[in-house]
Amino acid sequence: MPISPRTALLVIDVQNDFIPGGQLAVPEGDLIVPLINRLAGQFKQVVIAQDWHPAGHASFASSHPGRQPYDVIQLPYGEQTLWPDHCIQGSRGAEFHTGLDLPHAQLIIRKGCNPDIDSYSAFLEADRVTTTGLAGYLKERGIDTVYMVGLALDFCVMFSALDARAAGFNAFVVLDACRAIDLNGSLATAIERMQVAGVGLIQSTEIL
Repeated sequence: MPISPRTALLVIDVQNDFIPGGQLAVPEGDLIVPLINRLAGQFKQVVIAQDWHPAGHASFASSHPGRQPYDVIQLPYGEQTLWPDHCIQGSRGAEFHTGLDLPHAQLIIRKGCNPDIDSYSAFLEADRVTTTGLAGYLKERGIDTVYMVGLALDFCVMFSALDARAAGFNAFVVLDACRAIDLNGSLATAIERMQVAGVGLIQSTEIL
């Protein structure tokens, strides 16, 4: 299908720590990289989101004595799942997967940089108030539709898709170019939340 110039591809968190062998590995996270590269070739506008945490981030279990990864606690902005230390600024784990080949991407948007607030979404941090600036960038570029691929489908991809819709964009998630963590049924919940919000759930064959 021809891709409109008013459309962008958003590639979410394809970083070493989310790939098998990383600190917060998403099963089969590496397998989607060649497909993402092929999809990106269809888009003039490509944006890459990058998790970019300072050491000691509030979302790390290691920052909360006595807590374990995947515990859920209350932070000032609400409920927070605690994660293994991951995607620390400047670390190898925070780097993009070496197979990712997106030379024409014009923007890398870094998120999770505030030490006190997590940020799954590429649009809005977990306090649901602090914006990343991505919506403004896309609107200034005349983009009205965003396709999303990457990791993890049930966290960063889902929240980015929901926030894209809330910001007024048409949003599509390319399911076979994503992989999920699936923590306590989080994948089924994510699919349902995206459907309710009007996010289009498609396969890569609908683009390629």
